[in-house]
Amino acid sequence: MTGGLLDGVRVLDLSQYLPGPFAAQMLADMGADVVKVEPPSGDPMRRLGGTDSDGLAPAYKLVNAGKTVVLLDLKQAADRASFESLARAADVLVESYRPGTLDRLGLSRARLGELNPGLVHAALSGWGQDGPYRLRAGHDINYMALGGGLASSGIAGTPAMAHPPVADHAAAIQTVAAVSAALFRRGRTGQGAFLDLSLMETVLGWQSWPLTLARRGAPPRPAGDLLTGGAACYQIYRTADGRFVSLGAIEEKFWAAFCATLGRPDWTPRQFEPMPQRDLILEVASTVAAQPLAHWEALFAEVDCCFETVVELADVSAHPHVAARGQVRVSGDAEPLVETLFGLRVDGGSPPARPPLRQVDAEALLDRWKTA
Repeated sequence: MTGGLLDGVRVLDLSQYLPGPFAAQMLADMGADVVKVEPPSGDPMRRLGGTDSDGLAPAYKLVNAGKTVVLLDLKQAADRASFESLARAADVLVESYRPGTLDRLGLSRARLGELNPGLVHAALSGWGQDGPYRLRAGHDINYMALGGGLASSGIAGTPAMAHPPVADHAAAIQTVAAVSAALFRRGRTGQGAFLDLSLMETVLGWQSWPLTLARRGAPPRPAGDLLTGGAACYQIYRTADGRFVSLGAIEEKFWAAFCATLGRPDWTPRQFEPMPQRDLILEVASTVAAQPLAHWEALFAEVDCCFETVVELADVSAHPHVAARGQVRVSGDAEPLVETLFGLRVDGGSPPARPPLRQVDAEALLDRWKTA
């Protein structure tokens, strides 16, 4: 259902937790044969946040669906030899170890290149393969902090963390883009690649405009600028029943339509008042707070002004548009899993479905991946 975009591509996933596994899952969604190699104790994410009756955490099952799992202890010679056999037959390796870890396991970049000169090796780390932070521990909130992703967020001058984790997911997408480009080059030249990918630098890569503004002495301010909460036309408002609506009426025509619908055309020329527009935001907020969500949904149902409900998570899968596009799949009754499918349709097809993950032994996998 992905048009065979990556059919025949073999991927080894040596990563753990979220960023690398999510990247490998997207490759699987596009048709790649993805084998997740875990230590005998398993990916620590198997137990993250509590487990189901099968002993596995829901998050682990969700981000690794579509893959085959094999357990190998890379510190042991026999298992390392099995991994090397897989590496010879693989097209892509995704790993998220700290720099130097594979070297200590006898699987250095040079060794992997000897095994498979055409291998596309994506090394996804927090800070990159060199630099003073290369071995520093970190998680999403830390990469966002240093990479500029928190400085202009939040309200009242206090940064706010985002959820789901932004750096983790963004770096996964960047990994997929880099791997795809490397495979394209390999198709022309036969040359493999070593891809140095950093979670922090993925976030940093979005900061050109904010950093330029800061260099010019006018950095974006939390709750102080157009896209950070300082404008009435680009804002989140609370309704009378404690729900929330979003307004993204940046274009003048959308703001004018919003104001006209509320019977407040006098607000229209105030769209470009100096920011933060505290008085105007308070006026709009007071109006929206006077009625429950259902009132505003009915009033704005046919108004083209970038006005949308902040949908509760429990209601997302049943939303008419989400349901119509078939992007969410729910399985299980006692322990339901809610999968959000890869947002891709090729040649008018459906979004790719994912089989559940399955675990096999190394010998069976080697037989399947036996090179000609």
